[in-house]
Amino acid sequence: MGCRGWSLWVQASLLLCFCLLQVKTFTLIQTNFCKWCNQSSPICEDNVCTSNCSLSSYCELTEEVCVAIWRKDNVSVSVRTMCYNPQNPLENIILANYSTPECLMTPQPSDDGLMYICACIGDQECNDQLIFDKGPNGYSKLKSKDVIPVVVISLVPPLLVAIIATLIFYLYRTRKPSKPKDWAPRRTHYQCLDPAEACAYQANGGDYHGKLHSNIDDVNSEISSTCANNLNHNTEQLPIQLETMVGKGRFAEVWRARLSHKETGQYETVAVKIFPAVEFTSWYNERAIFSDANLKHENVVQFLTAQERCGTSQKQYWLIMAYYSLGNLQDFLVSHIITWAELCALAGSVARGLAHLHSDTTPCGTSKVPVAHRDLKSSNIVLKSRGECALCDFGLALRLDFSLTVDDFANSGQVGTARYMAPEVLESRVNLEDLESFKQMDVYSMALVLWEMVSRCDVIGEVKNYEPPFGSKVCEQPCVDSMRDLVLKDRGRPDIPECWTTHPGMQFLCATITECWDHDPEARLTAYCVVERFNTLAQEELENSISTHTPVLTSTEQQTPSLPCLPPCTDHSTGEHPPPAADTQISASSRQPSPM
Repeated sequence: MGCRGWSLWVQASLLLCFCLLQVKTFTLIQTNFCKWCNQSSPICEDNVCTSNCSLSSYCELTEEVCVAIWRKDNVSVSVRTMCYNPQNPLENIILANYSTPECLMTPQPSDDGLMYICACIGDQECNDQLIFDKGPNGYSKLKSKDVIPVVVISLVPPLLVAIIATLIFYLYRTRKPSKPKDWAPRRTHYQCLDPAEACAYQANGGDYHGKLHSNIDDVNSEISSTCANNLNHNTEQLPIQLETMVGKGRFAEVWRARLSHKETGQYETVAVKIFPAVEFTSWYNERAIFSDANLKHENVVQFLTAQERCGTSQKQYWLIMAYYSLGNLQDFLVSHIITWAELCALAGSVARGLAHLHSDTTPCGTSKVPVAHRDLKSSNIVLKSRGECALCDFGLALRLDFSLTVDDFANSGQVGTARYMAPEVLESRVNLEDLESFKQMDVYSMALVLWEMVSRCDVIGEVKNYEPPFGSKVCEQPCVDSMRDLVLKDRGRPDIPECWTTHPGMQFLCATITECWDHDPEARLTAYCVVERFNTLAQEELENSISTHTPVLTSTEQQTPSLPCLPPCTDHSTGEHPPPAADTQISASSRQPSPM
């Protein structure tokens, strides 16, 4: 009996020890005891807030810590307390500094007011006391009674500035001086001095852009070419309505459009060159060329303004220019045979336009930066009338600025239309250290354009259908390689038949063309020299015309046209200019370059 009692006592002792061991093990597994309210209104004093939460609970997992989220919006302040695993993001934020016994509030980004978060571990209900930083960034500035004055004081200066700016703009628009009564009732936005008056006005120290020369125009009014390059610096979009596409090239489309005038209710026809977003570089370059006010000339297309527009699917870039209804020179030559007088007038105006581009001074004597066109061809020349042309399409043009380096010119690339490329361009041997090289390339291209005009003149005898230069020797759109074989290897040039030179003036002109397309760039004439030769030709024609109608003549004197003597050419760099042609105000159409 004693043994049995002893056995029971031992078993009871072992059971008791096991239970005590389990209890001790259980007590070692401790979790945090935290405040746990979805929302409570805190009680704050200085830089410390109490959560004011009446509910507490042990966390379910040992890795969870006590967390408090303090929020403030325009209406109220609230606190949310809980247990949370710091390894998981809370409000898209990874908790930091959660191993301290104090709940130190940390500001967090929020879209709906102020938000602070803290996390702590160890003390009982450690997330009940929320501690903010002291000092200038402390809690004291979070109180509503302090936030409201700060916000009001911050908003007062910008509000005052906005009110003053609005008032000034309103007064400017409502009290703008009215037009003088003696102004003409009809007037376009784009008015200017004619060239002769502009030169005289500048010489007297006046403001060229400040004086306006009125043009009286009807419903289908046209823009005077002497107003070229009067940029419109208004940010508002011009009231332009596109009508018909009149040209399409490699980089852009050209549309005929109506520009309305609100003051008169009238409109004028303009040309709009529209570049897609991918051709921004071409638009930017052409706009930069036109932005030089000294570029304006009666034989350079008139430019009005450049604008960015939002098209149907993507952004578009516009150049707005004068509209010339006769179209480009190439299309005109296809459908028209020209007289000797028209040939001299048209060819002379092309030479004058190119000479102005290449010159380092304006007709008034003002310094300007020379410009190389680099894509001169008959489709990039428009007709203002049957006796005057204007150069257009400056998307590939290059300002010959002395500040540019050889690398800048080299990076400009081999550009242009292959049919009109000079030999040195085809061979990639342009002398980049001499700016005159770029002008010589243009002179070669001009020679081919002059040949095109000569081939359609009625004084050469039988006038054949229009053909572009090298038309029978290469395909319609020749590549650089085929032109290189023709122009470099074979030294090919367009044919000048013997019958063309029976007319004395045509013989003189063909000799000029031959000198302009010389294989050696330095042997070519300058554009200014070509202008001088046309002036000499015109003078000879005038003298022959006068002598032909003189009644005092002996029977033995035969009055036949004589071949003009080739005049010595003045160096282009001297800044001298030929007499300007009479200003014409007949409109013509603008076209974009055709692909090579």
